[in-house]
Amino acid sequence: MKVKVVNKASNELKLEVEGIGHTLCNLLQKRLLEEENVELAGYDIPHPMTSTAIIYVRTKGRVKPEDVLKRALTKARERNTEFSKELEKAFKKA
Repeated sequence: MKVKVVNKASNELKLEVEGIGHTLCNLLQKRLLEEENVELAGYDIPHPMTSTAIIYVRTKGRVKPEDVLKRALTKARERNTEFSKELEKAFKKA
């Protein structure tokens, strides 16, 4: 996976990420939009034959988009850990 900063401003961030698809991008977009200081978040996969995604986020006020992105990734990891634990419990009961 390669990450490249395409555009960075005080309240906007645009990244190009190689090696990811809709699954991870959709999860990240959802977590970003849950943040109260996010004005806009989304992604685009410009060509269906590649696994390169463009992820963008715009924040409100003086909140740095990279900080919001880090928080969103942390929340996604926490939810994944929680799901994994619950799944293990369910398998033990079955």
